[in-house]
Amino acid sequence: MSNPTSPSPAQLQSPSSLSRGWVVTIAALSINLVLGVLYAWGVMAKALVTQWHWTKTQAAMPFTISTAAFALTMIFAGRMQDKIGPRFIAMFGGLMLGLGLIASAFTESPLVMLITFGGIGIGLGFSATTPPCIKWFPPARKGVITGLVVSGVGLAAVYISPLTQFLLGPKNNISHTFLVLGIGTIVVVGLLAQLLTNPLAGYQPGTATGATTVKAPAPGRNLDWHEMLRTPQFYQLWFMFILAAAAGLMIIAHAAIIAKEQAGLTWGFMPIVLLAIFNTTGRIASGFLSDRIGRTRTMILAFLLQAVNMFLFAHYTTPALLLFGAAFTGLCYGTIFTLMPAAAADFYGVRNLGVNYGLLFTGFGVAGVLGPILGGRIRDLSGSYTTSYTISAVLLLVAAILACTTRAPRSSTVPVHA
Repeated sequence: MSNPTSPSPAQLQSPSSLSRGWVVTIAALSINLVLGVLYAWGVMAKALVTQWHWTKTQAAMPFTISTAAFALTMIFAGRMQDKIGPRFIAMFGGLMLGLGLIASAFTESPLVMLITFGGIGIGLGFSATTPPCIKWFPPARKGVITGLVVSGVGLAAVYISPLTQFLLGPKNNISHTFLVLGIGTIVVVGLLAQLLTNPLAGYQPGTATGATTVKAPAPGRNLDWHEMLRTPQFYQLWFMFILAAAAGLMIIAHAAIIAKEQAGLTWGFMPIVLLAIFNTTGRIASGFLSDRIGRTRTMILAFLLQAVNMFLFAHYTTPALLLFGAAFTGLCYGTIFTLMPAAAADFYGVRNLGVNYGLLFTGFGVAGVLGPILGGRIRDLSGSYTTSYTISAVLLLVAAILACTTRAPRSSTVPVHA
């Protein structure tokens, strides 16, 4: 006898179920808008240097440590999300991030702020946004749905940077700014997290056109993290993540300082806002594009374009050129946050995507240490960022070469987008 409470196949594929998927997607995108507080750090770093007289390296360190903690937390948070669902993990992440920002309001110590600025909370919240959304939609829409969800983090700086500048005010009220951002984070993420749900067991989102036939895990097979780590593709993706993210993070972490010193642009939040807008554009556009031409082909294109931009960045010495460079950096940098989780889902399935992408995301943590510290140290020692631009360009060329050799794990032929 069948269970009368079990959903029927018609219910599992009903239009209302798909509508529910869009509600989850919008909620996840909105949570990421709040978690993107990390990308307002360029404005905060400038205030710390000018008001509290931190060195540029000290001003970069909270961003760097937060990024690393964010990435490491993704592993454990992703596993928890896979087991207990996204709602509680997102709520807890918002609480941790908010409390960390509030604690930052009560210290002026660079050492203490390494602990308080909320990378763990960001990792918890971010781990709970993409996986549930992908599960509501057909496989051939992984790219575009992932792009929409992660666009929230990129778009965050569009409002967070000017908001941070406004809260700082002419007197650089740093403590007040941290306090307001922390309280707002707890309230907004706590409410939005209530909308995050996975589909019912057995839900079938249907099919969509546009897939290409490549080698991938067998239909219905979802690799766990042990199996994933035995494939060479994981390490190829991981190294590409490090190399590509490091270049973007170096610019993001120092954007306001670079704008002032290199192009005389005193409105430090302007390059950050422009970078964020194009960061968001890159995340969405790469989702559409990769659903059509493939993940790795889109990676190659983005890495090569970003390498050219890095080689030219030292020549962006007027406000207009500097803003162009920041925008182009955001466009290319944003692609990796769509392409990497979508590639992980293609290669290894969606059932364990939380922990699998969490492990892959540790590459971002390494990049978060490499990029900002590289930029800050070279600037403090040489007086300019020129050498770090060249190093970043070379790293991107290596990433493009790796992307050329990356193929889906060989198992059986199924419709995916590798």
